Amino acid sequence: MLKRFLYLLAGLVVLLVLGTAALVALNLRGEDALPTEAGSTFEATPAQVDRGRYLALAGNCAGCHTVRGGQPYAGGLGIETPFGTVYASNLTPDAHQGIGNWSPAHFWRAMHNGRSKDGRLLYPAFPYPSFTRITREDSDALYAYLRSVPASATPNAAHRLRFPYDTQAALAVWRALSFTPAPFVPDPAQPAEWNRGAYLVEGLGHCIACHGTRNVLGATEEKRGLSGGLIPIENWYAPSLTSKREASVADWETRHVVALLKNGTAPGGSVMGPMADVVFRSTQHLSEADLTAMALYLQKLPDATAPAPAPQRRDVGTMERGARIYDQRCAYCHGDAGQGAAGAYPPLAGSRAVNMDTPANLIQVVRHGGFLPATAGNPRPYGMPPFGHVLDDNDIAAVLTYVRGSWGNDAPAVSQRDAMRR
Repeated sequence: MLKRFLYLLAGLVVLLVLGTAALVALNLRGEDALPTEAGSTFEATPAQVDRGRYLALAGNCAGCHTVRGGQPYAGGLGIETPFGTVYASNLTPDAHQGIGNWSPAHFWRAMHNGRSKDGRLLYPAFPYPSFTRITREDSDALYAYLRSVPASATPNAAHRLRFPYDTQAALAVWRALSFTPAPFVPDPAQPAEWNRGAYLVEGLGHCIACHGTRNVLGATEEKRGLSGGLIPIENWYAPSLTSKREASVADWETRHVVALLKNGTAPGGSVMGPMADVVFRSTQHLSEADLTAMALYLQKLPDATAPAPAPQRRDVGTMERGARIYDQRCAYCHGDAGQGAAGAYPPLAGSRAVNMDTPANLIQVVRHGGFLPATAGNPRPYGMPPFGHVLDDNDIAAVLTYVRGSWGNDAPAVSQRDAMRR
């Protein structure tokens, strides 16, 4: 009996050793040896710094690494996830709290491999699964720019994650299952402009971080691409960029896609919520050439439009209640027939945003209000006031059910439970 137990124990030890070795190997895929050269030996050119500044805008780096009213890139912003809060790090050239003693190779490891200077695995709230696609040249330019910003001694806050998500072992398992470092590979069958758009959308733009579907471990499902998904914690839905019933721009004129990314509004729609922040902080600052490249890439995404749902049945009492609320609160701006007002208030009749299967964004806007981003092309955008202080969950559900079932709209009704979740 003892002998059998010892054999069993030995087998378990061997499996543990082999499993650990496999886990380590999977987490070292595509990595060079940990660099040791000092960051102070790096001498950036003015052109490199300027290029890095532009790339930082393309990646919206300040959006996560700057707290409201704080010093740019000094970190400290808490990013809520289903597993706890991850705090953005200090990216200024401070030697103790920032990246002042990092080398370009250390920075490249973080961008390409998701590993910090000291060898720790980084949490994917820092979107290295997308940043892994950028070139070493662009990584060095970003590094050069970040070393040019004013240094800040703001300390890095400790993440607040639940067990076991706060352990490097759990993160190593996640990475082994969900991440492989991979540079961007141009598609030889596509023109250079399309490939440039793909590089920006898939890499620095990290669009899949919001517009991708996530699995139970929180990893984006690359095979499903930009098929849309609920943004964790924020409860905004990033619509599918491959569905003509949601946010595909395949049928748009290219100039209108560029206008949406540059101005936040276009003949086919406008942006609010998290996407308004992306336009305000990032895409409005990009060159016309890069915006056009992104537009061409987005227009050629494969069509994954789902069949239209069956006609919806409406509760008469709910529709009547919703109609009264709409007349009191909404008709003045959006019109008696949901026609909107050109250049000011968007039409609700026939709107893709209104007719999407999920009402998440509509609930957010009615409850909390929202504005388009202020941009050079739309410096004084009209906005939506919040109604959460005057409408309860039942009221919000009723008025949205009415809007989603009137003037030719035919989207599913909104329940009180739907409204309570947001």
